[in-house]
Amino acid sequence: MSIIAIYPGTFDPITNGHLDLIARAAKLFEKVIVAVAVNAGKAPLFSLQERVHLAGEAVSAYENVKVIGFDNLLVDCARQHGASVILRGLRAVSDFEYEFQMAGMNRNLAPELETIFLTPPEKYTFISSSVIKAIAELNGDISSFVPDCVFQQLFQKFKTR
Repeated sequence: MSIIAIYPGTFDPITNGHLDLIARAAKLFEKVIVAVAVNAGKAPLFSLQERVHLAGEAVSAYENVKVIGFDNLLVDCARQHGASVILRGLRAVSDFEYEFQMAGMNRNLAPELETIFLTPPEKYTFISSSVIKAIAELNGDISSFVPDCVFQQLFQKFKTR
């Protein structure tokens, strides 16, 4: 049985912090699926298709990583892809309460799935997609926080506004 981890997120945009966790997951698991959520509760800068494409481009060096989009429950997505693990990132203590609640609910909905948390290196703890977007919108230098493909797309997106 191969072990598959689902790493979910909205990735609007995908950051170097996300990529660090994905790279580490790629070493731990035979197969990693980066599942990009629709997340109707937010107004993303990029469409789901754009986010899946950018994430795919950013992780293209990893042969065991695949990027998909999903618009259903995370546990249903995990089941559809034969995953046994849901992998989540915890940047700070403030993330823990929400992530702990989600892990409990996912365990209730799908007891066969395990949730594993990874913490980022200190240099990524302050990076979030929303902060990156805010800096980019004001022409700040985000080049060290995102992959080049994302940097270029953010530049284009805000240039046309």
